[in-house]
Amino acid sequence: MTAKRRITWFSCSFLLFMLAGSAVAEEPSLTLYNQQFAVVREQIKLPVAKGITSLVFDGITAHLEPESVLLREPTGTLRVLEQNYRNDPASEALLLQHFEGRVIEFEVTAPTGEKSIVQGKIIRAPYLSNAKARLLYGPQYQYMQYQGRANNNSPIIEVDGKLRFSLPGQPVFPALSDESILKPQLHWKLVSDRKIETPLELSYISGGFNWSADYNLVLPEKGNILTLTGWVTMDNQSGRSFKDAVIKLMAGDVKKIQDQGINIPRISYAPAMLGGSSLAPVTEKTFDEYHLYSLPRKTDLLDGETKQVEFINADGVKSSLVYIYNGAKINWNRYRGWSLDSIRDNQSFGIQANKKVWVYREFENTKENNLGIPLPKGRIRFYRQDSDKQLEFIGENEIDHSPAREKVKVYTGDAFDLVGDRQRTDYKQENHTLTESFKITVRNRKKEAVEIRVVETLYRWPSWEILAQKFPSRKVDSNTIEWLVKLEPDAEEVITYTVRYSW
Repeated sequence: MTAKRRITWFSCSFLLFMLAGSAVAEEPSLTLYNQQFAVVREQIKLPVAKGITSLVFDGITAHLEPESVLLREPTGTLRVLEQNYRNDPASEALLLQHFEGRVIEFEVTAPTGEKSIVQGKIIRAPYLSNAKARLLYGPQYQYMQYQGRANNNSPIIEVDGKLRFSLPGQPVFPALSDESILKPQLHWKLVSDRKIETPLELSYISGGFNWSADYNLVLPEKGNILTLTGWVTMDNQSGRSFKDAVIKLMAGDVKKIQDQGINIPRISYAPAMLGGSSLAPVTEKTFDEYHLYSLPRKTDLLDGETKQVEFINADGVKSSLVYIYNGAKINWNRYRGWSLDSIRDNQSFGIQANKKVWVYREFENTKENNLGIPLPKGRIRFYRQDSDKQLEFIGENEIDHSPAREKVKVYTGDAFDLVGDRQRTDYKQENHTLTESFKITVRNRKKEAVEIRVVETLYRWPSWEILAQKFPSRKVDSNTIEWLVKLEPDAEEVITYTVRYSW
């Protein structure tokens, strides 16, 4: 088995002086992106002599992007002649592949506990998961799939002239060769016109990281003044732990080309650590077209760990409850590919009614409302305190990146005691016009008065006019109108209107 290697060449005319060395990393710094990757930066102490130095560094992640590696020296006298990247650390599966076609020993344990040794020839070794195989073999992986080997994890072992589709026992391998590695490695060949004693700067992009925001909003038993708590959840599945790291979080839709050949699976697990409220707050600033959040102190982010840190805690946030009734029940997937002419000429389009009244919670993200900080996208959960002082969950949804000084509007579910109904009462098409009439009814079965926003989308054609309506409507945009309907307890209201489209 040949490891996949990627090599970058630079020309150089210095006299060659070979010095093998190892590197020690310190002062790690991470910038996590909520797009499954991070930028890793650290200071590396390494023995760089005058002339050419060969160096092996194994303090990297398992999902490093080798083309992104930057190795710099503050004075700029260091140059990289060659960089080799290896990511084939020794494992049972890899060693079985390495000895494919050869005879090795297997240790067999009898039910009595007695151990014995049998010899078996590896006819076919088991292969790794698709994601790992893609990562290790690159273009070779497609050939493996063509052979049917990449997706077949059953080994074939010949023992005493007979084949079996399982290992006869625990494989016993010969000693590792000098070419075997235990961790992913970077091999450098460096050239310098002087001896370098100061640490070098290493940075690279790595997969296996992610972060997300979660918000908990708590409402009192009565009223709409809420408390908002925001957490950032950091996820490290990179294959490497980081101690005393400076961590930043980048929020925004950063363009990143995804390698279709490497799919790092999302792993589900219980949180390894749940941090409490920080002594100092998470700080935020605008960075280019995005927002950058900095944790207040250094922290450990271990491999396989999920860590949470509170980044916002605001009291006295004014919010409002909004009820919306949009009575047209349209499955747009059914009409995918239809033209506007087809929708205009389809008499039955849009006549099915939705009876649910949607519930939205909204608040202003401003300093005057005790907020005013850009909110990264994430899940937002609402709780209300009951009369027994316990919190009850009343809905959740996700919000996109929300700038400061903007309104945050979240759909949390459907109202139980509010009902809507929508019926078409007339339809007429002639020449270049189409006329439709509708009757919309909303009912309030609550014990308190409510206001419902009744919304109608005029979807038949861009050119339209309202010929008649029971109550004046408000034009929201080029094809949307709405009415604000106030309902007392156990009351109902009927809205009628007629619209004419022309073309």
